[in-house]
Formats: sequence, C-alpha cells, structure tokens
Amino acid sequence: MTHGVEQSDSAPAAQDNRSGGALDRYFHITARGSTVGSEIRAGVVTFFAMAYIVILNPLILGTTEDSAGNTLGIAQVAAATALAAGVMTIAFGLIARYPFGIAAGLGLNTLVAVTLVANQGLTWPEAMGLVVLDGVVIVILAVSGFRTAVFRAIPMSMKAAMSVGIGMFIATIGLVDAGFVTRVPDAANTTVPVQLADAGSINSWPTLIFIIGLLVCGTLVVRKVRGGLFIGIVATTVLAMIVESVVGAGSSAESPGGWSLAVPAVPSSIGGLPDLSIVGDVNIFGAFTRIGVVAATMLVFTLVLANFFDAMGTMTALGKQGNLTDEKDELPDMKKALVVEGAGAIVGGAASASSNTVFADSAAGVGDGARTGLANVVTGVLFLLAMFLTPLYEVVPIEAAAPVLVIVGAMMMGQVREIDFARMDIALPAFLTIVTMPLTYSIANGIGVGFIAFTLMAVAAGRIRQIHWIMWLISALFIVYFGMEPIMNAIG
Repeated sequence: MTHGVEQSDSAPAAQDNRSGGALDRYFHITARGSTVGSEIRAGVVTFFAMAYIVILNPLILGTTEDSAGNTLGIAQVAAATALAAGVMTIAFGLIARYPFGIAAGLGLNTLVAVTLVANQGLTWPEAMGLVVLDGVVIVILAVSGFRTAVFRAIPMSMKAAMSVGIGMFIATIGLVDAGFVTRVPDAANTTVPVQLADAGSINSWPTLIFIIGLLVCGTLVVRKVRGGLFIGIVATTVLAMIVESVVGAGSSAESPGGWSLAVPAVPSSIGGLPDLSIVGDVNIFGAFTRIGVVAATMLVFTLVLANFFDAMGTMTALGKQGNLTDEKDELPDMKKALVVEGAGAIVGGAASASSNTVFADSAAGVGDGARTGLANVVTGVLFLLAMFLTPLYEVVPIEAAAPVLVIVGAMMMGQVREIDFARMDIALPAFLTIVTMPLTYSIANGIGVGFIAFTLMAVAAGRIRQIHWIMWLISALFIVYFGMEPIMNAIG
C-alpha cells in the first residue's frame, strides 16, 4: 500500500541515523525505517493536508448564533482551532510517538453547532462544556482499558473495512473540495445526487489545477521520488498562484468557479497577534440546567459515541497504512495513545474549538513517509505558528492539497484484499462500512452500520457464539445512536 514511499525512505534510514542520538532513540526513527529529514518533510505535508480546518472550522462554529444571541467569531475560532490543534498534535507526538495529527473533528464540529447550539438552544459555553465532559468520559474509558478492549474485539475483516472506508472517505473529501465531484441541487429534480465537476465539464481553473496536481503527485509516487507528495503540493501551489495572478478566479464564495477556501496569492501581511478571547469560556454543567439532566446526558452520549469511533477507526487505518501495527493489527502502547487522543476533546472544548481528534488527513503525511511522533511535532509547531502567520497557510489552496488525499485514498484501498468477499456474512458488513463513510461523510456512521450488520450476519450464518460481547454492546449502542432524534423527541 505504501511500499513505494517506504522503499525510497527506508534504504538510507540506518545510514542517516546510525549515530543513535537521543532524538532517534526517543522517537524510534531508525527502528521504524525512517529518517529525521523524512519526518520533518512529512510533518509539513500533514500540516498542509490539515490546514484547511483552520479556515473551515471558523465557518462552521464562528457564525452560528446561540440562544443568548452571541457568536464565537471567525477570527477567534481560527486562532483557537490552531492553538488546540498545535498543542494536541505536539502532545500526541511526544507522548504517543505516532505521526497522527490532531485537530477539530469534522462532523463533530457540525454536531456541536447544529445539534447542541442551533437545535437544542444551548449557549456556546454550555455546548463546549458538554464537549469537555465528552472528553472526560473518553479519557476514563481509555484509562480503564475499555477502549483497548474494543480495539481487540473488532474482527480483522472489519478493521480492514474501516481502513478502506476511511481511505475512500478522505479521497471523497479531496474530490469534492477540489470541485471534481459536485452535488446536484435538490431543485434539479434528478435521482443523480452527485456529478462530475459542473454538469460533467471541467470548466473552472481550480478544478483543472487539482487534476494537474493529481497527475503530478501520482507520477512522483509511481516513480518513487522521495518526498513526492510534498513536492506535488509545493509545485501545485506555485502553479495555482501563477494561474490566479493571471485569471483572477477569486473565491467560490464570491464567484462561481473560484477557489474553494484559500485563494492562492502572495499575502499582503504575514503576521499579527491571535485573538484568544474565547479560550476558556466554558460552562461545564450549564446544559444540565438549561435542558435537563436526561437530555444533556443523551447529548453527551452522542458526542462520546461519535468521538470514540471516529478516533478508533482513524487510528486503525493510519496504523495499518504506516505498517505501525503488530500481527493483531494493534498499535504498540495503544492505551497511551488512546488516553492522549481522548484528552483532545477536553482541550478542544476548553478552547471553544470543538472536540479535537485524530485527523484522517494525517494519512497524507504517513503516505509521504511519516512514521514517528517527530512528524507530529513539526505539524504541531506549524499549527501554533499559524496563529500568528495566518495569511501564510491561506496561500495553499485546498485544490493543491486535495490530490494528496486522493493518492493516499488509493494507497489505503489496497487493504481490501484482507476481506473475504466470497463469504457474504463477511462481505456485506465490510461493504456497508466502506461505502457508508464517504456517502454520509462520517467515519462513525460507517463503523456503526458495519458493526450492526456484522453482528446480524454472524447470527444469520449460525456463528452467534463467536460474536464477542463487546460487538453486541457496540451494536446496541449504535442502534440507540441512530435513533437519537426520535428518542430526544420522546423525552422532550
């Protein structure tokens, strides 16, 4: 799956790190077949693949008005998002020592903005208080060993399906964000939900840049060029800046056919002090007073389940992609990694940036050779710098980073060979897991649908005694999760 990258990076690893310095020993750089240079380069790749969250998260959280008539503010959320991502990504790299970037989780931030604030009528401090409680619960589950037990109870076929599904999910994100795949408006009265570009035509400069970038990245990976994905992002960004200076496509928010998020141009300024006024503005138990104990508890349950399985699926996929797992598809020191990751929800909630979790887009850095926590330290430092150098990360358009997501999605697809599609009791749950993730834009949804299907198909195949009790429990919890809206309506 990542053999092309690994072969090019691992050969000089022993030579570059044979001195066995403290940095090498602490992060196990040589032991994992990497080099300091590879880790630094791949850490930069991960940052640029994740940087869009500093632009997108403020658009989701910063403009929604709460029941008190307050908004968090776009500039404030951008600063808080970068701060939380930087702190947690560095912490995960130093403590867990894996190259998995952490930032505000997509889907989780929408859940906070739409369900907790817009629909349930919570204030922003009250909503973020529930996010903090969500993190506390997840950390407790990790410390107790329950999260590790869940990992071990998942059948190999489902772990492979989760990895493939996440690969398709991040590839879909890349295709959609680049405008290569677009949604057909409901007003069109068609049964076709998505289409190629604009009515089947590539008629915008940003999408054309994405296609060129995809070809460049693909060629570099095929040719086994060291740092091919990093080179691809840089080359595509430079091309995008040249094209923008000539055609002036602008932002898609201002005109059709513009750049999706960041407009590639030389920034007029490079710095400024971040506005961190929303950091720490949290009311831990206010939601229980406003909407009642039962309703608030159900909301925490929803956050925990979504957060728990988003992270579990992503860590499984990234570990397998980087060949960091053992023969049981488990990460060494997994409990430590799960505890740190769970703390991301606490930090994200306290910063008013929403729950922070392992980011699937970290696969871009792993695909470019990241194997240790050193890459995470690099990524985290860049996030902290982004608080002060905001215009710089806006130079790289999502259309330049999206090709990497598609390439990595193709790499992760290789794990489908581990699924026995000759057995329908194995094939159907795996298939549902794989397709549900990209189609619903949710890792947790894919895992939930797949787990329920796996349990039911195992019963149908007469293998009821082989089903681990944790699989029964998870399936039951996901049934409650998928029925949350009628349940909430029933309890008022």
